Amino acid sequence: MPSRRKRVFFEDFVFVVDENVYEPAEDSFLFAENLDVKEGERVLDMGTGCGILGIIAAKKASEVVAIDINPYAIHYAIKNATLNNVRSKMIFVQGDLFKSLNEKAKFDLILFNAPYMPTDENEGASWIERSWTGGTTGRQLIDQFIPAALNHLKPKGRILLMQSTLASIDKTIVTFEECHSAASAIAEAAMPFFETIVLLKATRL
Repeated sequence: MPSRRKRVFFEDFVFVVDENVYEPAEDSFLFAENLDVKEGERVLDMGTGCGILGIIAAKKASEVVAIDINPYAIHYAIKNATLNNVRSKMIFVQGDLFKSLNEKAKFDLILFNAPYMPTDENEGASWIERSWTGGTTGRQLIDQFIPAALNHLKPKGRILLMQSTLASIDKTIVTFEECHSAASAIAEAAMPFFETIVLLKATRL
């Protein structure tokens, strides 16, 4: 049975997804609304999904590297980059966080809409589940991401990280501090079930 495709719109952009790819939702749109990219910057879009953040960034960036472990996400991100006329400015990599990236690669801006939902050990088997599964604390990928991202950040670069209060914002701020950087919230939105999604901006001290 063929997969069901759906179109999602944000401003003048259009994105195609199916059931194997995370559909842009409140966290994606809050991130996109607060995405500040300067002309000519080199951007890394970690966990690109359908490509929404990387594609928006590519309008101003000189180059965007988009990474996702999900092969379906990479497939649709490439299609969406073509659909939104930024394919020539983007590089797509199927990989697990930074493992497929050259260790010397540096970026002005690193984006990550992290999988932050606390889940039991049995979740995360399917590709779509991996897009939100953050382990029992919700921090499994966040804690791996922070030190690795800083290693790939230019001296005056910045990181934008989306997560939920369910995965402890305070812990994330402390983790950045332990890595000789500073993070603070720049946008947030209350969600159902006592959850707030928060966009953090981090820079080196």
